[in-house]
Amino acid sequence: MALRTINLSPYPKLAINNSNGIFTSQSFPTSFLPSKSFLGTFSSFSAGSLSFSINHHSSSPPHIDGSRWSSTFFRCFSLKSELSVSADGHGSNGASAERVVVLVIGGGGREHALCYMLQRSPSCDAVFCAPGNAGISTSGDATCIPDLDISDSSAVISFCRKWSVGLVVVGPEAPLVSGLANDLVMAGIPTFGPSAEAAALEGSKNFMKTICDKYGIPTAKYQTFSDASAAKQYIKEQGAPIVIKADGLAAGKGVTVAMTLEEAYEAVDSMLVEGVFGSAGCRVIVEEFLEGEEASFFALVDGENAIPLESAQDHKRVGDGDTGPNTGGMGAYSPAPVLTKELESVVMESIILPTVKGMSMEGCKFVGVLYAGLMIEKKSGLPKLIEYNVRFGDPECQVLMVRLESDLAKVLLAACRGELKGVSLDWSPGWAMVVVMASNGYPGSYEKGTVIRNLEEAEHVAPSVKIFHAGTALDSDGNFIATGGRVLGITAEGKDLEEAREKAYLAVEEINWPGGFYRNDIGWRALPHKQIARSS
Repeated sequence: MALRTINLSPYPKLAINNSNGIFTSQSFPTSFLPSKSFLGTFSSFSAGSLSFSINHHSSSPPHIDGSRWSSTFFRCFSLKSELSVSADGHGSNGASAERVVVLVIGGGGREHALCYMLQRSPSCDAVFCAPGNAGISTSGDATCIPDLDISDSSAVISFCRKWSVGLVVVGPEAPLVSGLANDLVMAGIPTFGPSAEAAALEGSKNFMKTICDKYGIPTAKYQTFSDASAAKQYIKEQGAPIVIKADGLAAGKGVTVAMTLEEAYEAVDSMLVEGVFGSAGCRVIVEEFLEGEEASFFALVDGENAIPLESAQDHKRVGDGDTGPNTGGMGAYSPAPVLTKELESVVMESIILPTVKGMSMEGCKFVGVLYAGLMIEKKSGLPKLIEYNVRFGDPECQVLMVRLESDLAKVLLAACRGELKGVSLDWSPGWAMVVVMASNGYPGSYEKGTVIRNLEEAEHVAPSVKIFHAGTALDSDGNFIATGGRVLGITAEGKDLEEAREKAYLAVEEINWPGGFYRNDIGWRALPHKQIARSS
């Protein structure tokens, strides 16, 4: 059996069986391969618009007994092969369905979940993630590119052209607000994510509120201030409880739900006087306190059309029973019983579609995910918009991705092309839950570099458990270490919420990480009335 290795420097390396076309991977995850398995029979293969063929110029290498092959142990012999590349738009088979190479921008739990789902998309040939993280790389859910500067649009465009990337999915909000999607689209690269102008729905809460006012979208009553004294006077007139928000991006920490006037005054001073959020807090939004139950609503948008995703509910407070300061999210579950089918229709008709139409009329069409943070008001039972995010939520994305059964790459491409009309999504009928494990001290200061053990064992404690990495790296001994505040998202599926919850916490308890903590009550709001979920 004659073997060749081909180096696609600096990332993938393939080993090809010269006699019958069987190939396997030596040094990178299966995400780059044209098949989702390690073994297949090919005389040539394709990745996106690239098709590859091998021309050999070396003598025959030593013989290997094929029965001794394994996907985790493989010997390479000859390095003299020439890679020829052709770009015909259809890979090696022009009659086959369109397949793409995807680049995911980001390196958190949301991006890990997107890579996981894209890797399983029938229309996806390969998944890259920049910068990615240790968990994404070691799981084989994507080939991580840690040295690609995602803040440098020209570098991202060059990478896309070099590797024939046919779809870029931008995960975090910062690159969107800074205009990465603008530059990629201008370069002719299909990009799922809004322009900088459209991303202002998240980048400026004042802009979002102005859109709500102009297009009749229900939201909390508010005023915007850049002067601390004026803000305090308004707060005194309105009374507590009241909500203070930094206008710009503040990494999920720019919101204070003040239960007393003193708390509200302190929040105003910290933003407008002390400048704790820098330019993001140079203006503040003071809005009425809405009483009710929060829910997360997601819709895919192609500029003119929108289709809803399944519902989910996040847990923002750091402590059990929704106590303590706000965080980026300590856990989530899907579906959310509070969002009945009737309420979903109300949200689409009164919030999502007017926003999509309004953005189009403003000259900044929205393409991407609209993530509406909602309050289902206790007194009226109707939804009001708390805020918009312009990307998948984290950790809600984790539970949505494990439940999605449609071809994600195909759907996101349709959104980029303005072709979402008539598209519907398939979801698993069960439930999913994610429990976030965070570094001790989060959302305040926390120690980095603490060792995390037993992750592989935790992922195998029960069926349908998946651990998404949000802030991990590998130390010199090959151990996973924590590098962020929110570090892991332990996700599980079940036939009902109780089963999903039991699996998730079984996995959490298996993890050996003295430097981390988690909430013990994820899903508590849904458990009492789970049986009425989506019964309409």
